[in-house]
Amino acid sequence: MCGIVGYIGKRDVAPLLLEGLARLEYRGYDSAGLVVNSPKSAALKMVKAKGRVRDLEARVPKRFSGTTGIAHTRWATHGAPSDHNSHPHLDPENKVAVVHNGIVDNAQELRAKLEADGVVFASETDTEVITHLIARSQAESLEDKVRDALKVIEGTYGIAVMHADFNDRIVVARNGSPVILGIGEKEMLVASDVAALIAHTRQVVTLDDGEMATLKADDFRTYTVAGASTTSTPETVEWEAASYDMGGHDTYMHKEISEQPDAVDRVLRGRIDDRFSTVHLGGLNLDPREARTIRRIKILGCGTSYHAGLIGASLIEGMARIPADAEPASEFRYRNPVVDPDTLYIAVSQSGETYDVLAAVQELKRKGARVLGVVNVVGSAIAREADGGVYVHAGPEVCVVSTKCFTNTVVAFALLALHLGRIRDLSVTDGKRIIEGLRKLPAQIEEILKTEDEIKSIAAEYAGAQSMMFIGRVRGYPVALEASLKLKEISYIHAEAYPASELKHGPLALIEPALPTVAIVPDDDLLEKNRAALEEIKARSGRILAVAHQPQEKADHTIVVPKNEDELDPILMGIPLQLFAYHTALAMGRDIDKPRNLAKSVTVE
Repeated sequence: MCGIVGYIGKRDVAPLLLEGLARLEYRGYDSAGLVVNSPKSAALKMVKAKGRVRDLEARVPKRFSGTTGIAHTRWATHGAPSDHNSHPHLDPENKVAVVHNGIVDNAQELRAKLEADGVVFASETDTEVITHLIARSQAESLEDKVRDALKVIEGTYGIAVMHADFNDRIVVARNGSPVILGIGEKEMLVASDVAALIAHTRQVVTLDDGEMATLKADDFRTYTVAGASTTSTPETVEWEAASYDMGGHDTYMHKEISEQPDAVDRVLRGRIDDRFSTVHLGGLNLDPREARTIRRIKILGCGTSYHAGLIGASLIEGMARIPADAEPASEFRYRNPVVDPDTLYIAVSQSGETYDVLAAVQELKRKGARVLGVVNVVGSAIAREADGGVYVHAGPEVCVVSTKCFTNTVVAFALLALHLGRIRDLSVTDGKRIIEGLRKLPAQIEEILKTEDEIKSIAAEYAGAQSMMFIGRVRGYPVALEASLKLKEISYIHAEAYPASELKHGPLALIEPALPTVAIVPDDDLLEKNRAALEEIKARSGRILAVAHQPQEKADHTIVVPKNEDELDPILMGIPLQLFAYHTALAMGRDIDKPRNLAKSVTVE
């Protein structure tokens, strides 16, 4: 979950590294550090600091020149945030520097062996183990020194290594945590995310698990940990540097919420087939005959992606009439699931690198399952591991909490459900109806965004709550789950989501004036059932904020959203609750883009 950036070339490296870290700070922001050197000097120079990248920048001396360097912004796993636990980590002779994203599972065992050999550790991190292993290797090349260390390490890693005795290169390696090479003109870069590279080059190479690379100023080569050469052809990144800027907004979250009309238009563009009332999803690698053999669909994701998967399962069952359900990938991995050959598995991840999801995909592939990916990042690990899939084309998402990618993922599931439905039993009439609804979405989202001032006023009235309840039925329940997650992530208000039908089975005991309820109340065949739940809450003096297609008499406040087709209404009903969470957090003075204890792209367990 941490951010890595490195450079080798002719430019002054420290400013470039600091710029890269600032772009990667959403991946971790409790501490940061950098190491630099140059071909004319064998000395490694390091600066580290607890806190944000700006705290590190304030510590960097004015004379801190070098043309090679690696840097890191951290999300703590082993050891509390502190100067000494910050990366990079140096060996006692200040010859080897390592930055690392991931977790060394056998770090304690290796640490004990090293300490028995007289090694004194300067930090509590697992990463420092890697540094000492490389420093103590008797191999003659840096590549072999790194390889010796990796042979005894168990766990996940994306690492970049510098050595004072080999100051013409950076050696990197990947196993479970992303490592991306940036190919420039007589300069090379490396990062854990393309966001750090895009200002300097759009030509990238993404390493596979078990792959290493050596970067020199004028070339690079890739090879396996075992030493066999690999072929890596650079690809062109779709997005430009401006895509990662705030674009005049105060926060990335606000920018990304506002981008949703365009983002949804992108995920639809070129995919609708009016002639047959269906959609084209060429990347599925699933022909109609194979699609008709599917007996069940299992969707796997974590956090927001899991919630999108819940809506996706409902869409697939409703349109394609295939039994479908969603499950947290982090749980699926460990319960020894039965892998059925007639089941299609769908892995969902914004980054395409979420470790729990990726590990589930790898286990499923090992057992012979067919796996599709629904991801945002082209060329990401899950996209490469899966048999096929759908890109959601949300564009870069920098804020730690996901908004536009969640919305686009649900729209992608609607496309998939329509595609499977038309192959099976969904009529032409229903296909046309869903397509018309999909086409309405961008304008309807724009309409919701225009009510932001009203939502801001409502949020101010709830910002003092200590806890909130979110409820919804059937299609509305995943919307309630996602909305409660958004609120707790960025405002730190405790929030729970329940099916509205479950209120009387326990949660009703919590209702009182001090506990507001947010209710999802669509105009569908469950409208009266949902209104009955509002009656139950109001009878116990509970405050109610409803998200509905028409004002609700029993609600203290109603956010009215445009009506679409019943199947697609959850997409729209989630949008105002993103703004509600945003303005609640803003009223409470929270750091919205970088909520405490969290980071983007969870590449560790």
